[in-house]
Amino acid sequence: MSVFTDLVFEAGLVARSLGDYFSGGRLRLGVTGLSRSGKTVFLTALVNNLIAGARLPVLAASAEGRITRARLEPQPDDAVPRFAYEEHLASLGGPDRRWPQSTRRISQLRLTIEFESASGWGSKPSSLAIDLVDYPGEWLLDLPLLDKSYATWARETLNASETPARAPLSADWRAALGGLDAHAKADEDTARDIAERFTAYLRKARDDVYALSTLPPGRFLMPGDLEGSPALTFAPIPLGEGDAIASGTLAAMMERRYEAYKSHVVKPFFRDHFARLDRQIVLVDALTALNSGPAALADLENALSEVLRAFRAGRSSRFASIFRPRIDRILFAAAKADHLHHTSHDRLEAILRALTAKAIARAEGVGATIDVIALAAIRATREAEIRHGGETLPAIIGVPEKGEKIGGQLFDGVAEAAVFPGELPADPMAIFKGDGIALAESDNDWRFVRFRPPLTAPGQPAPQIRLDRALQFLFGDRLA
Repeated sequence: MSVFTDLVFEAGLVARSLGDYFSGGRLRLGVTGLSRSGKTVFLTALVNNLIAGARLPVLAASAEGRITRARLEPQPDDAVPRFAYEEHLASLGGPDRRWPQSTRRISQLRLTIEFESASGWGSKPSSLAIDLVDYPGEWLLDLPLLDKSYATWARETLNASETPARAPLSADWRAALGGLDAHAKADEDTARDIAERFTAYLRKARDDVYALSTLPPGRFLMPGDLEGSPALTFAPIPLGEGDAIASGTLAAMMERRYEAYKSHVVKPFFRDHFARLDRQIVLVDALTALNSGPAALADLENALSEVLRAFRAGRSSRFASIFRPRIDRILFAAAKADHLHHTSHDRLEAILRALTAKAIARAEGVGATIDVIALAAIRATREAEIRHGGETLPAIIGVPEKGEKIGGQLFDGVAEAAVFPGELPADPMAIFKGDGIALAESDNDWRFVRFRPPLTAPGQPAPQIRLDRALQFLFGDRLA
Protein backbone atom coordinates (compact mmCIF):
# COMPACT_ATOMS: atom_id res chain seq x y z
CA MET A 1 0.00 0.00 0.00
CA SER A 2 2.83 2.45 0.83
CA VAL A 3 4.46 1.83 -2.58
CA PHE A 4 1.16 2.61 -4.33
CA THR A 5 0.70 5.75 -2.21
CA ASP A 6 4.19 6.94 -3.10
CA LEU A 7 3.50 6.36 -6.80
CA VAL A 8 0.32 8.41 -6.57
CA PHE A 9 2.23 11.15 -4.73
CA GLU A 10 4.94 11.22 -7.44
CA ALA A 11 2.27 11.27 -10.17
CA GLY A 12 0.78 14.33 -8.52
CA LEU A 13 4.16 16.06 -8.62
CA VAL A 14 4.49 15.30 -12.33
CA ALA A 15 1.01 16.66 -13.05
CA ARG A 16 1.69 19.93 -11.20
CA SER A 17 5.07 20.22 -12.92
CA LEU A 18 3.52 19.86 -16.37
CA GLY A 19 0.89 22.48 -15.56
CA ASP A 20 3.51 24.97 -14.34
CA TYR A 21 5.83 24.35 -17.29
CA PHE A 22 3.24 25.00 -19.99
CA SER A 23 1.67 28.00 -18.24
CA GLY A 24 4.23 30.44 -19.64
CA GLY A 25 6.88 32.89 -18.43
CA ARG A 26 6.64 32.90 -14.69
CA LEU A 27 9.05 32.53 -11.81
CA ARG A 28 8.07 31.04 -8.44
CA LEU A 29 10.20 32.53 -5.68
CA GLY A 30 10.07 30.98 -2.23
CA VAL A 31 10.65 33.27 0.77
CA THR A 32 11.31 31.46 4.02
CA GLY A 33 13.31 31.51 7.23
CA LEU A 34 12.95 30.41 10.80
CA SER A 35 10.88 32.35 13.33
CA ARG A 36 11.55 36.12 13.51
CA SER A 37 14.03 36.13 10.61
CA GLY A 38 12.20 38.92 8.76
CA LYS A 39 10.35 37.08 5.99
CA THR A 40 7.31 39.36 6.01
CA VAL A 41 9.46 42.50 6.12
CA PHE A 42 11.63 41.27 3.24
CA LEU A 43 8.67 40.47 1.03
CA THR A 44 6.91 43.76 1.83
CA ALA A 45 10.08 45.74 1.08
CA LEU A 46 10.71 43.82 -2.16
CA VAL A 47 7.25 44.65 -3.53
CA ASN A 48 7.25 48.24 -2.23
CA ASN A 49 10.61 49.12 -3.79
CA LEU A 50 9.67 47.74 -7.20
CA ILE A 51 6.17 49.25 -7.32
CA ALA A 52 7.49 52.65 -6.18
CA GLY A 53 10.28 52.59 -8.75
CA ALA A 54 12.95 52.98 -6.06
CA ARG A 55 16.60 53.30 -7.02
CA LEU A 56 18.12 49.80 -6.89
CA PRO A 57 21.64 50.23 -8.31
CA VAL A 58 22.76 46.58 -8.08
CA LEU A 59 19.61 45.29 -9.82
CA ALA A 60 20.86 45.71 -13.39
CA ALA A 61 17.46 46.27 -15.00
CA SER A 62 16.74 49.06 -12.50
CA ALA A 63 20.19 50.66 -12.77
CA GLU A 64 19.92 50.69 -16.57
CA GLY A 65 16.45 52.22 -16.49
CA ARG A 66 14.84 49.24 -18.22
CA ILE A 67 12.06 48.59 -15.69
CA THR A 68 9.02 50.47 -16.95
CA ARG A 69 6.51 49.38 -14.33
CA ALA A 70 5.83 46.85 -11.59
CA ARG A 71 2.30 46.00 -10.54
CA LEU A 72 0.40 43.52 -8.40
CA GLU A 73 -1.83 40.97 -10.14
CA PRO A 74 -4.87 39.04 -8.87
CA GLN A 75 -4.09 36.13 -6.59
CA PRO A 76 -2.96 33.23 -8.86
CA ASP A 77 -3.98 30.26 -6.67
CA ASP A 78 -7.53 30.26 -5.36
CA ALA A 79 -6.74 27.87 -2.50
CA VAL A 80 -3.79 29.90 -1.11
CA PRO A 81 -4.26 33.01 1.09
CA ARG A 82 -3.04 36.28 -0.40
CA PHE A 83 0.01 37.86 1.22
CA ALA A 84 -1.39 40.90 3.04
CA TYR A 85 0.98 43.40 1.44
CA GLU A 86 -1.13 46.52 1.97
CA GLU A 87 -1.79 45.64 5.64
CA HIS A 88 1.89 44.99 6.33
CA LEU A 89 2.93 48.22 4.59
CA ALA A 90 0.42 50.20 6.65
CA SER A 91 1.75 48.75 9.92
CA LEU A 92 5.28 49.84 9.02
CA GLY A 93 4.20 53.43 8.38
CA GLY A 94 2.24 56.01 10.30
CA PRO A 95 2.84 57.15 13.88
CA ASP A 96 2.62 53.63 15.39
CA ARG A 97 5.35 52.10 13.17
CA ARG A 98 5.05 48.42 14.06
CA TRP A 99 6.80 45.47 12.47
CA PRO A 100 4.28 43.19 10.74
CA GLN A 101 3.02 39.97 12.31
CA SER A 102 5.29 36.97 11.80
CA THR A 103 4.55 34.42 9.09
CA ARG A 104 2.36 31.66 10.51
CA ARG A 105 0.95 30.15 7.33
CA ILE A 106 1.65 29.98 3.62
CA SER A 107 0.63 32.98 1.53
CA GLN A 108 1.26 34.19 -1.98
CA LEU A 109 1.40 37.30 -4.13
CA ARG A 110 1.92 37.79 -7.86
CA LEU A 111 4.08 40.72 -8.95
CA THR A 112 4.47 41.47 -12.66
CA ILE A 113 7.50 43.47 -13.80
CA GLU A 114 7.36 45.14 -17.19
CA PHE A 115 10.80 45.81 -18.65
CA GLU A 116 12.77 46.44 -21.81
CA SER A 117 15.21 43.79 -22.95
CA ALA A 118 18.93 44.51 -22.61
CA SER A 119 19.52 43.16 -26.12
CA GLY A 120 19.18 46.59 -27.73
CA TRP A 121 17.15 48.38 -30.36
CA GLY A 122 14.00 46.86 -31.79
CA SER A 123 13.35 44.46 -28.94
CA LYS A 124 9.77 44.11 -27.80
CA PRO A 125 8.70 45.08 -24.26
CA SER A 126 8.75 42.06 -21.96
CA SER A 127 7.19 41.13 -18.67
CA LEU A 128 8.00 38.70 -15.88
CA ALA A 129 5.33 37.43 -13.48
CA ILE A 130 6.89 36.52 -10.14
CA ASP A 131 4.80 34.37 -7.81
CA LEU A 132 6.12 35.19 -4.34
CA VAL A 133 5.45 32.29 -1.96
CA ASP A 134 5.89 33.10 1.73
CA TYR A 135 5.97 30.17 4.16
CA PRO A 136 7.35 29.39 7.65
CA GLY A 137 10.84 27.90 7.69
CA GLU A 138 9.69 25.50 10.39
CA TRP A 139 7.64 23.74 7.70
CA LEU A 140 10.81 23.31 5.65
CA LEU A 141 12.44 21.47 8.55
CA ASP A 142 9.57 18.97 8.39
CA LEU A 143 10.47 17.78 4.87
CA PRO A 144 13.34 15.50 6.00
CA LEU A 145 10.73 13.62 8.07
CA LEU A 146 9.43 12.12 4.81
CA ASP A 147 12.51 9.88 4.74
CA LYS A 148 12.48 9.00 8.46
CA SER A 149 10.56 6.29 10.25
CA TYR A 150 8.91 7.07 13.57
CA ALA A 151 11.55 5.03 15.42
CA THR A 152 14.42 6.95 13.78
CA TRP A 153 12.84 10.34 14.42
CA ALA A 154 12.01 9.45 18.03
CA ARG A 155 15.56 8.28 18.72
CA GLU A 156 17.16 11.39 17.15
CA THR A 157 14.80 13.77 18.97
CA LEU A 158 15.33 12.10 22.35
CA ASN A 159 19.11 12.18 21.91
CA ALA A 160 19.01 15.88 20.99
CA SER A 161 16.85 16.67 24.04
CA GLU A 162 19.58 15.38 26.35
CA THR A 163 22.31 17.74 25.10
CA PRO A 164 23.49 20.42 27.60
CA ALA A 165 21.56 23.26 25.95
CA ARG A 166 18.28 21.35 25.72
CA ALA A 167 18.27 19.13 28.81
CA PRO A 168 16.93 21.81 31.23
CA LEU A 169 14.17 22.72 28.75
CA SER A 170 13.06 19.14 28.11
CA ALA A 171 13.30 17.95 31.75
CA ASP A 172 9.53 17.87 32.39
CA TRP A 173 8.77 15.92 29.22
CA ARG A 174 11.65 13.47 29.72
CA ALA A 175 10.63 12.91 33.36
CA ALA A 176 7.14 11.94 32.18
CA LEU A 177 8.68 9.45 29.78
CA GLY A 178 10.48 7.76 32.67
CA GLY A 179 7.46 5.76 33.82
CA LEU A 180 6.05 5.18 30.36
CA ASP A 181 5.62 1.72 28.84
CA ALA A 182 5.69 2.07 25.04
CA HIS A 183 4.17 -1.42 24.69
CA ALA A 184 1.23 -0.78 27.03
CA LYS A 185 -2.28 -0.45 25.64
CA ALA A 186 -2.88 2.79 23.72
CA ASP A 187 -4.45 5.46 25.91
CA GLU A 188 -5.68 8.87 24.67
CA ASP A 189 -5.07 10.70 27.96
CA THR A 190 -1.47 9.49 28.08
CA ALA A 191 -0.89 10.46 24.46
CA ARG A 192 -2.31 13.93 25.01
CA ASP A 193 -0.27 14.51 28.17
CA ILE A 194 3.01 13.46 26.54
CA ALA A 195 2.28 15.53 23.42
CA GLU A 196 1.50 18.64 25.48
CA ARG A 197 4.72 18.29 27.48
CA PHE A 198 6.71 17.75 24.28
CA THR A 199 5.15 20.86 22.68
CA ALA A 200 5.92 22.93 25.79
CA TYR A 201 9.57 21.89 25.45
CA LEU A 202 9.63 23.00 21.80
CA ARG A 203 8.12 26.37 22.73
CA LYS A 204 10.72 26.97 25.44
CA ALA A 205 13.52 26.09 23.04
CA ARG A 206 12.26 28.63 20.51
CA ASP A 207 12.16 31.43 23.09
CA ASP A 208 14.47 34.39 22.40
CA VAL A 209 16.67 33.52 25.38
CA TYR A 210 17.56 30.13 23.92
CA ALA A 211 16.86 30.73 20.19
CA LEU A 212 17.19 27.07 19.24
CA SER A 213 16.25 26.28 15.66
CA THR A 214 15.93 22.55 14.99
CA LEU A 215 12.41 21.97 16.33
CA PRO A 216 10.36 19.70 14.07
CA PRO A 217 7.48 18.95 13.78
CA GLY A 218 6.95 22.57 12.74
CA ARG A 219 3.15 22.57 13.03
CA PHE A 220 3.39 21.84 16.76
CA LEU A 221 4.45 25.49 17.18
CA MET A 222 1.90 26.90 14.72
CA PRO A 223 -0.96 24.37 14.59
CA GLY A 224 -3.66 26.55 12.98
CA ASP A 225 -6.85 24.59 12.29
CA LEU A 226 -5.06 21.31 13.14
CA GLU A 227 -4.83 22.19 16.85
CA GLY A 228 -6.07 19.28 18.98
CA SER A 229 -6.19 16.86 16.05
CA PRO A 230 -4.66 13.35 16.36
CA ALA A 231 -2.13 14.34 13.66
CA LEU A 232 -0.66 16.80 16.20
CA THR A 233 -1.14 14.62 19.29
CA PHE A 234 1.98 12.47 19.32
CA ALA A 235 5.54 12.68 20.63
CA PRO A 236 8.77 10.71 20.64
CA ILE A 237 8.81 7.91 23.20
CA PRO A 238 11.70 5.56 23.98
CA LEU A 239 11.89 2.39 21.88
CA GLY A 240 14.48 -0.33 22.19
CA GLU A 241 16.79 -0.93 19.23
CA GLY A 242 14.93 -3.21 16.81
CA ASP A 243 11.78 -3.32 18.96
CA ALA A 244 8.72 -4.57 17.11
CA ILE A 245 5.71 -2.28 17.49
CA ALA A 246 2.62 -4.35 18.23
CA SER A 247 -0.84 -3.24 17.12
CA GLY A 248 -2.96 -1.50 19.77
CA THR A 249 -0.02 -0.28 21.85
CA LEU A 250 0.94 3.29 22.76
CA ALA A 251 3.94 3.00 20.43
CA ALA A 252 1.65 1.95 17.57
CA MET A 253 -0.62 4.93 18.24
CA MET A 254 2.35 7.33 18.18
CA GLU A 255 3.73 5.77 15.01
CA ARG A 256 0.34 5.94 13.26
CA ARG A 257 -0.12 9.61 14.15
CA TYR A 258 3.43 10.44 13.08
CA GLU A 259 2.71 8.87 9.68
CA ALA A 260 -0.61 10.76 9.52
CA TYR A 261 1.30 14.01 10.14
CA LYS A 262 3.56 13.21 7.19
CA SER A 263 0.62 12.26 4.95
CA HIS A 264 -1.79 15.08 5.81
CA VAL A 265 0.60 17.93 6.63
CA VAL A 266 4.08 17.45 5.18
CA LYS A 267 3.34 15.77 1.84
CA PRO A 268 0.63 18.23 0.71
CA PHE A 269 2.96 21.17 1.45
CA PHE A 270 5.74 19.53 -0.53
CA ARG A 271 3.50 18.58 -3.46
CA ASP A 272 1.39 21.72 -3.76
CA HIS A 273 3.96 24.39 -2.93
CA PHE A 274 7.57 23.51 -2.27
CA ALA A 275 8.16 21.20 -5.25
CA ARG A 276 6.96 23.96 -7.60
CA LEU A 277 9.54 26.60 -6.58
CA ASP A 278 12.20 27.85 -9.01
CA ARG A 279 14.28 30.07 -6.72
CA GLN A 280 14.55 30.39 -2.96
CA ILE A 281 15.74 32.88 -0.34
CA VAL A 282 16.33 31.58 3.20
CA LEU A 283 16.45 34.43 5.74
CA VAL A 284 18.53 33.79 8.86
CA ASP A 285 18.38 35.63 12.19
CA ALA A 286 22.03 35.06 13.06
CA LEU A 287 22.07 37.97 15.52
CA THR A 288 19.53 36.39 17.88
CA ALA A 289 21.56 33.17 17.82
CA LEU A 290 24.72 35.20 18.55
CA ASN A 291 22.91 36.75 21.51
CA SER A 292 22.11 33.28 22.83
CA GLY A 293 25.60 31.82 22.54
CA PRO A 294 27.51 28.89 21.00
CA ALA A 295 24.83 26.23 21.57
CA ALA A 296 22.21 28.26 19.71
CA LEU A 297 24.65 28.87 16.85
CA ALA A 298 25.49 25.17 16.59
CA ASP A 299 21.78 24.39 16.54
CA LEU A 300 21.21 26.99 13.81
CA GLU A 301 24.01 25.41 11.78
CA ASN A 302 22.30 22.04 12.09
CA ALA A 303 18.93 23.55 11.10
CA LEU A 304 20.41 25.11 7.95
CA SER A 305 21.93 21.76 7.00
CA GLU A 306 18.48 20.19 7.42
CA VAL A 307 16.99 22.94 5.25
CA LEU A 308 19.27 21.99 2.35
CA ARG A 309 18.27 18.35 2.66
CA ALA A 310 14.80 19.46 1.63
CA PHE A 311 15.84 21.17 -1.60
CA ARG A 312 15.95 19.32 -4.87
CA ALA A 313 18.79 21.61 -5.80
CA GLY A 314 20.55 21.65 -9.15
CA ARG A 315 20.32 23.13 -12.60
CA SER A 316 17.47 21.64 -14.61
CA SER A 317 17.62 20.51 -18.17
CA ARG A 318 14.64 21.44 -20.36
CA PHE A 319 13.25 17.91 -20.08
CA ALA A 320 13.88 17.53 -16.36
CA SER A 321 12.19 20.86 -15.60
CA ILE A 322 8.92 19.49 -17.02
CA PHE A 323 8.73 16.49 -14.74
CA ARG A 324 10.72 17.43 -11.67
CA PRO A 325 11.32 21.15 -11.17
CA ARG A 326 14.51 21.97 -9.33
CA ILE A 327 15.46 25.04 -7.34
CA ASP A 328 18.53 26.29 -9.18
CA ARG A 329 19.33 29.38 -7.10
CA ILE A 330 19.33 29.59 -3.31
CA LEU A 331 20.23 32.72 -1.35
CA PHE A 332 21.06 32.57 2.35
CA ALA A 333 20.58 36.04 3.85
CA ALA A 334 21.62 37.20 7.30
CA ALA A 335 18.87 39.67 8.16
CA LYS A 336 19.02 42.79 10.35
CA ALA A 337 22.44 43.96 9.14
CA ASP A 338 21.32 47.46 10.18
CA HIS A 339 21.78 46.37 13.80
CA LEU A 340 25.53 46.49 13.15
CA HIS A 341 27.88 49.19 11.90
CA HIS A 342 28.81 48.64 8.27
CA THR A 343 32.35 47.73 9.35
CA SER A 344 30.92 44.43 10.67
CA HIS A 345 28.72 43.58 7.69
CA ASP A 346 31.42 41.52 5.98
CA ARG A 347 32.00 39.69 9.26
CA LEU A 348 28.28 38.92 9.60
CA GLU A 349 28.35 37.54 6.07
CA ALA A 350 31.41 35.43 6.96
CA ILE A 351 29.60 34.07 10.04
CA LEU A 352 26.61 33.08 7.92
CA ARG A 353 28.93 31.42 5.41
CA ALA A 354 30.46 29.42 8.28
CA LEU A 355 26.97 28.46 9.52
CA THR A 356 25.93 27.30 6.05
CA ALA A 357 29.21 25.71 4.91
CA LYS A 358 27.96 22.13 5.23
CA ALA A 359 24.64 22.95 3.59
CA ILE A 360 26.30 24.85 0.74
CA ALA A 361 28.75 22.03 0.06
CA ARG A 362 25.86 19.62 -0.30
CA ALA A 363 23.94 21.88 -2.70
CA GLU A 364 26.95 22.92 -4.79
CA GLY A 365 27.77 19.28 -5.30
CA VAL A 366 24.67 18.92 -7.48
CA GLY A 367 25.09 22.20 -9.33
CA ALA A 368 22.89 24.75 -7.59
CA THR A 369 24.02 28.37 -7.60
CA ILE A 370 24.35 29.54 -3.99
CA ASP A 371 25.12 32.94 -2.50
CA VAL A 372 25.38 34.33 1.01
CA ILE A 373 24.60 37.93 1.91
CA ALA A 374 24.08 40.24 4.89
CA LEU A 375 21.14 42.58 4.34
CA ALA A 376 18.44 44.71 5.89
CA ALA A 377 15.31 44.81 3.74
CA ILE A 378 14.26 47.83 5.80
CA ARG A 379 16.98 49.86 7.47
CA ALA A 380 15.87 50.98 10.92
CA THR A 381 19.10 52.74 11.93
CA ARG A 382 21.66 55.23 10.66
CA GLU A 383 25.35 55.35 11.44
CA ALA A 384 27.41 57.86 13.40
CA GLU A 385 30.74 58.23 15.18
CA ILE A 386 30.47 59.02 18.88
CA ARG A 387 33.17 60.27 21.24
CA HIS A 388 33.24 58.03 24.31
CA GLY A 389 35.97 57.96 26.97
CA GLY A 390 38.46 59.70 24.73
CA GLU A 391 37.79 57.33 21.84
CA THR A 392 35.82 57.76 18.64
CA LEU A 393 33.52 54.73 18.33
CA PRO A 394 31.30 53.63 15.45
CA ALA A 395 27.66 53.65 16.55
CA ILE A 396 24.20 53.08 15.15
CA ILE A 397 21.28 55.38 15.95
CA GLY A 398 17.63 54.43 16.00
CA VAL A 399 14.58 54.04 18.24
CA PRO A 400 14.88 50.82 20.28
CA GLU A 401 11.60 49.02 20.87
CA LYS A 402 9.94 49.49 24.23
CA GLY A 403 11.38 47.13 26.85
CA GLU A 404 14.70 46.59 25.08
CA LYS A 405 17.65 46.76 27.44
CA ILE A 406 21.39 47.09 26.99
CA GLY A 407 24.13 48.14 29.37
CA GLY A 408 21.59 48.53 32.17
CA GLN A 409 19.53 51.03 30.17
CA LEU A 410 15.83 50.28 29.59
CA PHE A 411 14.36 51.84 26.44
CA ASP A 412 10.87 53.33 26.29
CA GLY A 413 10.13 52.86 22.56
CA VAL A 414 9.99 56.64 21.96
CA ALA A 415 13.44 58.12 22.50
CA GLU A 416 16.17 57.76 19.92
CA ALA A 417 19.39 56.21 21.18
CA ALA A 418 22.95 55.71 20.01
CA VAL A 419 24.06 52.10 20.44
CA PHE A 420 27.57 50.70 20.26
CA PRO A 421 26.97 47.22 18.81
CA GLY A 422 30.60 46.15 19.08
CA GLU A 423 32.59 44.31 16.46
CA LEU A 424 31.97 40.76 15.38
CA PRO A 425 35.06 38.53 15.50
CA ALA A 426 37.36 38.53 12.49
CA ASP A 427 37.53 34.74 12.76
CA PRO A 428 33.95 33.45 12.24
CA MET A 429 34.81 30.11 13.85
CA ALA A 430 35.32 31.88 17.20
CA ILE A 431 31.55 32.07 17.66
CA PHE A 432 31.28 28.28 18.04
CA LYS A 433 33.58 28.03 21.08
CA GLY A 434 31.76 26.58 24.07
CA ASP A 435 28.51 24.62 24.31
CA GLY A 436 26.28 26.75 26.50
CA ILE A 437 23.45 29.28 26.25
CA ALA A 438 24.12 32.93 27.15
CA LEU A 439 21.33 33.65 29.61
CA ALA A 440 22.35 37.22 30.43
CA GLU A 441 24.11 40.15 28.86
CA SER A 442 27.22 39.46 30.94
CA ASP A 443 27.46 35.95 29.45
CA ASN A 444 28.06 37.22 25.94
CA ASP A 445 30.13 39.78 24.05
CA TRP A 446 27.10 40.84 21.94
CA ARG A 447 23.64 41.99 22.89
CA PHE A 448 21.75 43.25 19.86
CA VAL A 449 18.64 45.30 20.55
CA ARG A 450 15.52 45.50 18.40
CA PHE A 451 14.67 48.80 16.75
CA ARG A 452 11.33 50.21 15.65
CA PRO A 453 10.73 50.74 11.91
CA PRO A 454 12.13 54.05 10.59
CA LEU A 455 10.15 57.16 9.79
CA THR A 456 9.71 57.50 6.02
CA ALA A 457 8.15 60.09 3.74
CA PRO A 458 4.67 59.17 2.46
CA GLY A 459 4.87 57.00 -0.64
CA GLN A 460 8.61 56.48 -0.30
CA PRO A 461 10.14 53.06 0.45
CA ALA A 462 12.26 52.78 3.58
CA PRO A 463 16.05 52.70 3.13
CA GLN A 464 17.60 49.26 2.73
CA ILE A 465 20.96 47.51 2.82
CA ARG A 466 21.78 45.16 -0.09
CA LEU A 467 18.17 44.39 -0.95
CA ASP A 468 19.05 45.23 -4.55
CA ARG A 469 21.91 42.73 -4.53
CA ALA A 470 19.52 40.03 -3.31
CA LEU A 471 17.03 40.82 -6.09
CA GLN A 472 19.74 40.73 -8.75
CA PHE A 473 20.74 37.25 -7.62
CA LEU A 474 17.18 35.95 -7.30
CA PHE A 475 15.73 37.15 -10.61
CA GLY A 476 18.02 39.72 -12.26
CA ASP A 477 18.91 37.24 -15.01
CA ARG A 478 15.22 36.95 -15.93
CA LEU A 479 15.08 40.72 -16.57
CA ALA A 480 17.93 40.69 -19.11
